[in-house]
Amino acid sequence: MSIFAIGDLHLSLGCNKEMNIFAGWHDYVKRLEQNWRANILPGDTVIIAGDVSWAMKIEDTREDFSFLQALPGEKYLMKGNHDYWWTTLSAMQRFLDKNGLNTLHFLHNNAVTVDGLSLCGSRGWMFEEGERAEGSITARELGRIRRSLAAAPAENEKILFLHYPPVFGQQVIPEYFDAMREYGVKQCYYGHLHGGAIPLAYQGEYFGVDCRLISADYLKFCPIKIR
Repeated sequence: MSIFAIGDLHLSLGCNKEMNIFAGWHDYVKRLEQNWRANILPGDTVIIAGDVSWAMKIEDTREDFSFLQALPGEKYLMKGNHDYWWTTLSAMQRFLDKNGLNTLHFLHNNAVTVDGLSLCGSRGWMFEEGERAEGSITARELGRIRRSLAAAPAENEKILFLHYPPVFGQQVIPEYFDAMREYGVKQCYYGHLHGGAIPLAYQGEYFGVDCRLISADYLKFCPIKIR
């Protein structure tokens, strides 16, 4: 079994939010499906690092989630800043169960272990250039990251998935990297960045952690194999 990751699918099969107007997004659903089926097998695991669907309510995700359900692999959905449909885990799980969406799961401030490798996921946080870092938000998201890492068995290798980048330009939240080092994380994958922001993405080692961008348009709508 292999492990893949991709972020920011921005699916809109059940709502009027067209992504084709953006550069590089032409026929993105078709391209995503073709790449997915060419690379991913039913026994594989795929982390989707937030901004999954443009739906506003969980009921409106049905077409987007059915599209994902039909693709091979077990998919773990994370929360992004545009996942307005996101409610409580219990309510979302009931929706999945009711609609037979049994290959979809949630990775949210928790961890899932695949072949001895623990995949930890949280949204994270990023403040815009010139904005003040909000201490309360930073502390809240740090607590959630720590909760995710602590959910993994101590002896396991851990990979952290975030929606927001942990470092971007001159912006960094050092406490995130402190937590990663504390729990032995060597790899961190993140999304959120698109278009003109992609060349500014930090790619490489930062304080001992290899950071990599996995937003869908950066990956040309092809999930990246990480193990």
